[in-house]
Parts: sequence; C-alpha cells; structure tokens
Amino acid sequence: MSAPVHASAKAAVAERIAAIWRIESGRLIGALVRLVRDVGLAEDLAQDALLAALEQWPEGGVPDNPGAWLMTTAKHRAIDRLRRDILLRERAGSLAAEIETQLRDAQEQPDADAAPSATVGDDLLRLIFIACHPVLSPEARVALTLRMLGGLSTDEIARAFLVPEPTIAQRIVRAKRTLGERQIAFELPDAEALAARLDSVLGVIYLIFNEGYAATAGADWLRPALCEEALRLGRILAGLAPRIAEVHGLMALMEIQASRLRARTSPEGEPILLPDQDRARWDRLLIGRGLAALATAEKLAEHRGSYTLQAAIAACHARAATAAATDWPRIVRLYDELLDLMPSPVVALNRAVAVGMAEGPAAGLAEVDELVALASLAAYPWLPSVRGDLLAKLGRHREAEAEFLRAASLTQNERERRFLRKRAAESAAS
Repeated sequence: MSAPVHASAKAAVAERIAAIWRIESGRLIGALVRLVRDVGLAEDLAQDALLAALEQWPEGGVPDNPGAWLMTTAKHRAIDRLRRDILLRERAGSLAAEIETQLRDAQEQPDADAAPSATVGDDLLRLIFIACHPVLSPEARVALTLRMLGGLSTDEIARAFLVPEPTIAQRIVRAKRTLGERQIAFELPDAEALAARLDSVLGVIYLIFNEGYAATAGADWLRPALCEEALRLGRILAGLAPRIAEVHGLMALMEIQASRLRARTSPEGEPILLPDQDRARWDRLLIGRGLAALATAEKLAEHRGSYTLQAAIAACHARAATAAATDWPRIVRLYDELLDLMPSPVVALNRAVAVGMAEGPAAGLAEVDELVALASLAAYPWLPSVRGDLLAKLGRHREAEAEFLRAASLTQNERERRFLRKRAAESAAS
C-alpha cells in the first residue's frame, strides 16, 4: 500500500496541473473540435480529461508528456460518450472508429503524441476563429475565447471583468448553442471571409488586453493577468498566421504597451500617467519584442493598418529616453494617418492630446473643444479629463477643477475616480 501523498505535495501538483491546463487546453479543445465537430462536446471532453488528471496525477505523478496524456484520455472519453449517446448513434460509429484508429496508431508509435502534430496549428487557428465568430456578441466572444483558448474558469473570467459568474456561464452556454443552431462550419474561413473574421479575432484579443491595461471598473487600475492572457493569445495567433501584417501590428502594440505596466502605478496602486512614469521601470525586453513585431508588420503591409499605426505611435514613446524627448510632431502625423483610416472620436481625442504636446495647450484645447458636443463622447471620462489637463496648463484652474470633477463622476474605476478628484483638488488649490 502506497504512503499517502502529503497535502502540500498535492497542492503543488494541483498548481502544476493548472499551469499545464493553461498551456494545453487550447490545443486539446481544438483537436477535439476537429474530431467531434461540436464545441460544447469538445470542451466537456477536455474538462473530463482535466478532472481525470486532478484525480490521478497527485497519486501517480505528472506524466512526462502531460499534453499527450490529456489528449489520449479525452479521446477515450469521446469514444465512451459517443457510443452511449443514443441520439448520436450513427454519427458516433464513424467518429469512434476514427478516434480508435488514432489511438491505435499512437500506441504503435509511442513518441507520436510527444512530437508536435502537423494538425495542431490548424486546430488552434480553427478554434480561434470559432471562438471569435462574428455571429456571437462581443461579450460572448471574449468569454468563449478566455474559456477555450485561455483555459480560464467561468469564475476567473467573471472576477476579471467584475461580472457575476452566472452571467459569464450563460454567455458561454448561449455562445455554444448559437454556434450549433447556426450550423457554423468547424473549418477555417475561405480567403474571402478571412479578413472580416480576422478583424473580430484581433478585436477580441485587444479588448481583453485593454481591460487589463486600463480597467473600466472596480478597485484596481490594472489587471495584469488579462494583459498576459491577451499577449499569450496574440503570440499564438502570430505563430499561426506569420504572413498577416496586422497580427504583428497588434502584437507590437500590446508588447510595447505591456512594457509600461510596472511603471503605470505607484506602490499603493495609484495611477501614474505617461509623462510622470519612471522609464527605468519599463521592460526593455518587451519593448524590443514590440519593435521587432512592428518592423515585421511594416515589412509585410502594403499600407499600414490601424494596429500597426497605433504600434508606431507607442514606439515613439518607447524610443524616447525622456518624456521631453518624445517626437510629438511625428505622433500627430501618425494620428492623422490613423484618422484617415479609422475615423473615430476617441482617435480624434488622442490626436488632440498630441497636438497639445506638439503645439501647446491652447492648440490642443481648440481641438478638444470641437469634440465636446459629440454625443458619442458624452459619457467618456477621458474627454473632460483631457480638457481639464489642458485648462490647468493654461492656468484656468477653476475650469480645470470642474472638468476633473466631471470626469470623476463618469468613471466606474475607483482608482481613476480618486486620481481625478485629486487633480481637481490640486486645481482648486492653485
């Protein structure tokens, strides 16, 4: 009889299983989707394999190739489930036979599962495009992507976005149901549909990153775990689609932005704006990765896309040794190019900030004042915040105080609200 496994050892194995799951879940579910042609069933089978690992590995040890172990276990579960499901009896016969053939081949060639499969890339890419399908709502795409590709639990997703767990669970269930009812093909889109679908994929990944980079609500200014998940998903996509410029453009943007995470808050968690950040705390490795990705994007692109242009703007900050050395005229020109490509009030507001830095606060304020009447920015806290900053620089402190207080009333983030109220108090005291 074997000795009982110590509780601390079991906890260590559980932590290792969680880490393995984050790495392997996307590949596992992607391969199962290809086999069973059903997202919900594929995830259930993957979860069954995870439960088996949680039961067996603490006692028997983590296998040398945990990914292969999970895949083999999930395939065995697929055979069992398909065989006993009466509604899928005819379909089960052919699928079970296909899976059994794969298992038999793997047993005859023990190292087959240890090497990367030729289909792994296609499986992952297919899964990314399924999870981010435009037929789903943006909220559902985010939840399904984090669940299937990020390996996050519904509880982790709910906590990351400050949404009740039942809401996230319902979004995931509805997303799977929608994919089934719409009979979405479990294949990569053809060339004609690829561009539109890719926009959805990139948009979901960047939305996840942005929520981590500047949380829209809650008590924390940053949620680094979400930034890390977005970077991981982006790196997977860049490896799977190495010839698509905007994939590298998005990666460049996220890598450079993520390089500033450590400098964006004080030890107490209070926000620190870009001009006031300690640039010695910027991550030079991430900046190097971002600049390399930007060079790749610009080399591949006939015309720079929106993510590549935003990355080029971020690169201007990354290359400046000090805030004063920032090439603001170049940033204004890049925003001009971005506005031509993607007219947006938010882009126009960011351009106004750059104009204020390049030509002085009066010029920036004139640009901002043209945006004040826009209904789309009526509840956007950064409009009065930017206006307050420009007014303060012009010595119009009473007006600046009012703008900062208005911005504080609009934000849902507690750290941001406190920061804006502090700026209002500073203006009132000036």
